[in-house]
Amino acid sequence: MSRCIGAGEAAAAALAALEDGPPVCVVLGLEGAAAGRRLLCWEDRCEGTLGDPALDDVAGALAREALRTGERGARRPELADAPLLFIEPVAPPERLVVVGAGHIGVPLAALGAQLGFEVTVLDDRPEFAAAERFPPGVRVLRCDFAGDPFADVTIDARTCLALVTRGHAGDFDCLRLLLQRPVVPRYIGMIGSRRRVRAAFGALLAVGTPRARQAVLRAPIGLDLGAETPIVRDRPEHRCRAGAAAPRRLGPTVERAGTGAGQAAARPRGRRGAMTARPVLEAILAAARDGRPAVLATLVRPRGSV
Repeated sequence: MSRCIGAGEAAAAALAALEDGPPVCVVLGLEGAAAGRRLLCWEDRCEGTLGDPALDDVAGALAREALRTGERGARRPELADAPLLFIEPVAPPERLVVVGAGHIGVPLAALGAQLGFEVTVLDDRPEFAAAERFPPGVRVLRCDFAGDPFADVTIDARTCLALVTRGHAGDFDCLRLLLQRPVVPRYIGMIGSRRRVRAAFGALLAVGTPRARQAVLRAPIGLDLGAETPIVRDRPEHRCRAGAAAPRRLGPTVERAGTGAGQAAARPRGRRGAMTARPVLEAILAAARDGRPAVLATLVRPRGSV
């Protein structure tokens, strides 16, 4: 659709994507006749124009590639005299559900929030499922492990789960419920010794859980960080964080640490940009609605220590 896309409309599309809407990629022209022009691209369509139909087609293909990989940054299309473009995909934040609010769950939730996950913590003990024990923005729910602890939690292909309850039986019960759901989470990590993990795999087979379903499980949870200092090596929450973050940072070749086979179905991520920061988007949208001038500065190519 060949029409001009303003900053306000681009901000509104990005906000909609962050609020569980379909992911969108904002393509901004940086040079020549395309400077200041935008394309908004979803998986099935593009709106706007960079001023040249041939450039729009190539930019649309780059945008759809960015939606798949999550990579953002400046790109120059392989087209004669093509201008530099800034490509920024926007998708809803990935979810991290920490099942267990004990000595591992607390720091793991904090680290997950720092990594940009939308974090939810579940526990059945009222003294542990207390919001004041966690950083602002972490959702803390008291649940019923005897029933369905995930009744009030959204679990989909963007959800990572860490099973770190106070007992192996609780971890296994939660795991069995998760593997029975119609939608398989992106990542499930379960704490425990290798002996207990082997026992869990055997028990899953005994109750009829297909091996293909078990492939999503990473157990024991986490990745070997290769650390030499005890302060890192002996802190399981750092290993858990690495395990949950690796699928989106390191790509599809990340093997799970533990028994069995399986790979993380993952997309590498680039740095966060302006179009993933809600306060920035809301400010742009408000300025556009009020007719106030505003300037958005985007760091296209960092240098040195920036």
